[in-house]
Amino acid sequence: MLRKFLDYQLSLVEKGKPLHWLRPLVTAGDTFLFEAPINTSKGPHIRDSIDVKRWMMIVVIALLPCILWAIWNTGLQSFVYTSGDSKLMSEYLSSSLSFDGYLNFATKDERYLTIIQMGLMAVLPLILITYVVGGVWEAFFAIVRGHEISEGFLVTGILYVLILPSTIPYWMAAVGVSAGVVLSKEVFGGVGMNIVNPALACRAFLFFTFPGKMSGDVWVGTNPTVVRKSLIAMNQEAHTGALDGFSQATKLTKFNVTQEVKRIHVDAIATNDLGSNVETYGTIEKHFDQWNTLGDHHATLGQLSQDQLRSFVTSPLAEGGLGLSSGYYEDAYHFSSLNYGIGHNSDWGFFFGDKLGSIGETSTFACLLGALYLIYTGVGSWRTMVGMALGAYFTALLLELLSKNVGIDGGAWNPAQLGFPAYKHLLLGGLAFGLVFMATDPVSSPSMPAAKWVYGLFCGLITVIIRVINPAYPEGVMLAILMGNVFAPLFDYYAARSYRKRSTKRVRVTT
Repeated sequence: MLRKFLDYQLSLVEKGKPLHWLRPLVTAGDTFLFEAPINTSKGPHIRDSIDVKRWMMIVVIALLPCILWAIWNTGLQSFVYTSGDSKLMSEYLSSSLSFDGYLNFATKDERYLTIIQMGLMAVLPLILITYVVGGVWEAFFAIVRGHEISEGFLVTGILYVLILPSTIPYWMAAVGVSAGVVLSKEVFGGVGMNIVNPALACRAFLFFTFPGKMSGDVWVGTNPTVVRKSLIAMNQEAHTGALDGFSQATKLTKFNVTQEVKRIHVDAIATNDLGSNVETYGTIEKHFDQWNTLGDHHATLGQLSQDQLRSFVTSPLAEGGLGLSSGYYEDAYHFSSLNYGIGHNSDWGFFFGDKLGSIGETSTFACLLGALYLIYTGVGSWRTMVGMALGAYFTALLLELLSKNVGIDGGAWNPAQLGFPAYKHLLLGGLAFGLVFMATDPVSSPSMPAAKWVYGLFCGLITVIIRVINPAYPEGVMLAILMGNVFAPLFDYYAARSYRKRSTKRVRVTT
């Protein structure tokens, strides 16, 4: 019956009929419910037994772990941060030091029901708005150009939502998807013709047009004002200070410190928790002995009060201190915890996604599940994924090794960001999500195998360079992939030329 109904609708929009101009809309519904009735005559093309719809559905299936975690983590963070209850916040922070504790916290008193509800209320409206607004633009251009509506926005729409902060105003999400779809895809001819990833273009438009809504403390809840009031109430109730106060700063925000913060400052702060198990302990000890003697502090390194620790780190070098400006001490303190995994900064939390960030980017584990499915089905390029991961890791590792082996006192006075553990870069921010779902976009990434390696390595390298060196932008994934998209045709060109040269040589040898 459904088939007959759709056939009837198609008959109303046949060529020569008054409603022919609506054919793209009718065929879109037909293609969504049934197999595409015709072979594609224009891009994008897939040389396989599957059509574009199945291709896109595979990507959506691969995104399911990230979507489910987005709902869960967004709801959990909203549940905690908007409660105004310092005891609940303390319980969450202490429980999540282990996986078992995290599960016990979430399941206690059936909290998971409220968590899921709050997550759905935050994520579903954005998905609905994005698909409605973006779908209208897709339909408009399809009608004007007289071609079929492509299924490409099925993936673009959900990717766009997953890389947004949960506090983004609805109207702003609509403006972002409108500008991104029109400027990055439709003006170039539609799906298959875009030169950059459309979802990233949408986010880039918002980031540079409304930076206040896309950066800073915008990563939890749906209303920044409510979260801010809640945190103030928590800190007042718990009588916390600047160092131990509850905040909504993301891990990347804590990573993004000034280069005035040196490795020795970070290590000195960590001695209170780790004792001598910090890399610059020998140098720290020399300065501490001088500071202790000149100031007659009668203190013991590794057992300092917060006031003593601050005094030691911020006192001038001439007095035996480490010379850090007092205004940067809090940043150094939080960076130290992040660097050494102290407190709510465990690697397992970063890996599974127990952290603040864009809606769907927080879980490296969920991204890996999606990556395995994309690689298994042949939809995602493993060369691009591995290349970007290696590019990011080895760039960070090189900076880490240089930081710890070049300079005065074994690099103790090098910027702390340079010595950040290389593997942690793979767990922070949206790097995992970007290399799995963004960099592998088949339209805006290279098609030659060799070019995919170069493209991936390039994106990984640029990501870490932006993170570590650019003080104004702590996350480099978006800009790195967009830059890689621009260079993708060049990578393909030289890869193809190299392949032709090798092929010509092999032909000459055999003849």
